Amino acid sequence: MSDHYKITKESLLLMAEYNVWATHRLITTLRKVSNTEMQRDVGLFFKSIFGTLNHLLVGEHHIWYLRFSQSISPRLALNAIVETDLVDLLNQLEIKSTNWIPLIESLDEITLNGDLNYQTTSGEQKCLPYAATLLHVFNHGTHHRGQITAALTALGYESPVLDLVYMLVERHS
Repeated sequence: MSDHYKITKESLLLMAEYNVWATHRLITTLRKVSNTEMQRDVGLFFKSIFGTLNHLLVGEHHIWYLRFSQSISPRLALNAIVETDLVDLLNQLEIKSTNWIPLIESLDEITLNGDLNYQTTSGEQKCLPYAATLLHVFNHGTHHRGQITAALTALGYESPVLDLVYMLVERHS
């Protein structure tokens, strides 16, 4: 059994809502970027903005979501290009980001405070704290959105402000 952390369902819902909000803001900006610039190798870990967006789709939705929602561990490369059409890629990321909210809302305390057993993409068995690992998914998205905004700035585009506090200000003004 893994160490467990005091992570509440409400905190996870906040992060899931932030994930939807930040994804929407980023995609709104990315819709103004040419396909050529989206495909350009700008030195990111997954080379281009397009490659990084595909990684987000793979990691967040084709791997982690299935691990949490269906106890399935797909064997999919983290750099797989699962969506070749830019418009479809952006649409899928935006739509699928909303899937996490009902999943988290459906969690009971036993599941939330339990373990997530899964296989890595290379087939290795893992057992990690469920809630903390779910928090990882949202942190991972934040990390890669930050890379993408840096690439946008380097390409001469104005980047959206994606800090969580700006979502809170919008909601509490």
